[in-house]
Amino acid sequence: MAHEPRILISGASIAGPTLAYWLVRNGFRPTVVERSPALRPGGNGVDIRANSVRIAERMGVLPRLRERATDIRELTFVDAADRRVAGMSTRTFNGDGDLEIMRGDLAQVLYEATADDVEFTFGDSIAAIDQHEGGVEVTFDSGKQAEFDLVLGADGLHSRTRNLAVTPEADALHHLGVYFATARIDTELGRPHSVTLYNTPGKVAGVYRSGAHDTATAFFAFREDRVLEVDHRDQDAQKALLRGYFDDQAWQVPTLLDQAAADDGFYFDAVSQVRIPAWSKGRVALVGDAGYCATLLSGAGAALAIEGAHLLATELAAAGGDHRIAFRRYEQALRPTVLRAQRSVRASSSMLIPATGGRIWLRNQLTRLMVLQSLASRVYRPVEVRAAA
Repeated sequence: MAHEPRILISGASIAGPTLAYWLVRNGFRPTVVERSPALRPGGNGVDIRANSVRIAERMGVLPRLRERATDIRELTFVDAADRRVAGMSTRTFNGDGDLEIMRGDLAQVLYEATADDVEFTFGDSIAAIDQHEGGVEVTFDSGKQAEFDLVLGADGLHSRTRNLAVTPEADALHHLGVYFATARIDTELGRPHSVTLYNTPGKVAGVYRSGAHDTATAFFAFREDRVLEVDHRDQDAQKALLRGYFDDQAWQVPTLLDQAAADDGFYFDAVSQVRIPAWSKGRVALVGDAGYCATLLSGAGAALAIEGAHLLATELAAAGGDHRIAFRRYEQALRPTVLRAQRSVRASSSMLIPATGGRIWLRNQLTRLMVLQSLASRVYRPVEVRAAA
C-alpha cells in the first residue's frame, strides 16, 4: 500500500468496532461515526459461536465476554395460567465454547477493545456520499466534510450508507410477515435463567431473564403480512400499535406492556432481511445487518457481523488495499453462509410464533417428544466461514 488508507466506518455496534480493530492491525486508519450520542445499552441476547468465538479470543476480549455472558438455560413455553407446557434446553442450540451475551454488553466490550486506537465520533451520521476516481467525499449531518479512501457501512438494518450509495431501502428490505419489540423490565417477571414464552395464535409475549443482569427483557412478536405504516424511530406510535395487537389480558401480558411502555430503550421493528445483489458499489461496502441481515430469528446476526468484519479487513489487507479485489473476495466467501442463515428463519419462526392454535399444540407435543430439539439443533448450528489471517 502506497499510503495508509483512510477508511470511514458508519456504525459502532458490533460489526463496526470489530472491523475497526482488524483494520488497524492490518495497517489501515479507520474512523468510526455513530448516529447515537452514546453506545446503546440493553437489547436482546445474541449468540457468539464457532468462528466468531475464535475471532473474539484473538482480539483478547473473550474473557470479558464470558464474564458478561447470560446464564439462560431453557426456552420455556407456558399457558395463560403460567403453567409450563413445553420447553427445551439452550444446549440444543449451542456447542461447546459458544456463549450468549446481551447486545449492549457485546457492543461495549468491542468498543473498549478498539477505542484507544480508533477515532470515534458519536452523535453524527453520514448525510451524503460523493464517490470519485481517487476516493470518497463524505458530508455529515453536522455539516463537516472529509475525504476517505473507502466507506464501510456497519449501520444496521436501516443503513443510511446502503441507502445513499449501494441500494435503496425499498429494494433491500424483505418483510417476513412478523413484527417484534423488546424492552427492559423488572427481574421479578418470568422464570430465572429462562426465556419464558406465552403463545396465542400468531403472537408471542415473553420474558428473557438472565440471573447475571439486574434487569430482564420483555419480548413481543406477532404475525402481520402487511407492511405497517409506522416510523421505526417513533416510539410512541410503536407502543400504541403494540398494545393494539396484544389486547390479551392473560398471563403477564398487561404488566409486560406497561413496563415496556415505560422504557426509553424500547425497540420495535419489522422482521426483515436484507437481500441485495451486491454488498458493495465502487468504494463503498457493507458489513453485518447493513448488507445481509438474517434477522434475530436466525440466531446468527452477531456471529455474521463479527465474522464478516474480520473477513473484510483481512481481504483488504491481502489485496494490498485494492478494494475491488477485496470486496469481491469478501462477498464470495461469506454469501453462502449468509444465505443458509437467512433460510433458517422459516423454521425458527414456526417454532416461536405458531400461526394457529393447532400449530401451538403440535409444537408443544413435538418438544415433549424431543423431535423439535433435534430439528432446532440443525437449524441453529453455525456454519463456518474460512479462517483468515
